[in-house]
Order: sequence, then C-alpha cells, then structure tokens
Amino acid sequence: MMVYVKVKPNSSKEEIEKVGEFEYFVSLKEKAVSGKANKRLIVLLSKEFGVSYRNIKIKNPSLRRKIVEIIEDRKI
Repeated sequence: MMVYVKVKPNSSKEEIEKVGEFEYFVSLKEKAVSGKANKRLIVLLSKEFGVSYRNIKIKNPSLRRKIVEIIEDRKI
C-alpha cells in the first residue's frame, strides 16, 4: 500500500492525522537532520499500521511530502 505523508519536523508534539484515504499529516519532535526525522517517521507509522519497521520504505526521503510504501504482513 502506498500512502502520502506530509511531515512537520521539529514540532512540539508528535501525532499522526489522517487527512484523506491515503494521506496523512505527521508532526515529529525530531529535527530533519541526518535522517533522524525519517527514522522517527518510520517508527510511528509502523505502530500506526501494525507492521514491522522493516516493512516501511520512504520513496523520497529528502522531501517533506513523502511517498511511503507500507508492506502489510501476510499471514498464511
């Protein structure tokens, strides 16, 4: 599944807000330095979607409007 995420780094609080079917707005306390905000984004999204952090890939890590691929765990 692909989702679109607008990220606000260096925020006073952390939260995930769903703004559309596949669109999210995420506030992060981490600064956008050395990939710290992207790492925190992956952790928050993994909790939100109930998947391992290894199943989340950011397609365009240098932009604030990100395309994120979430690979859902498939149980047989």
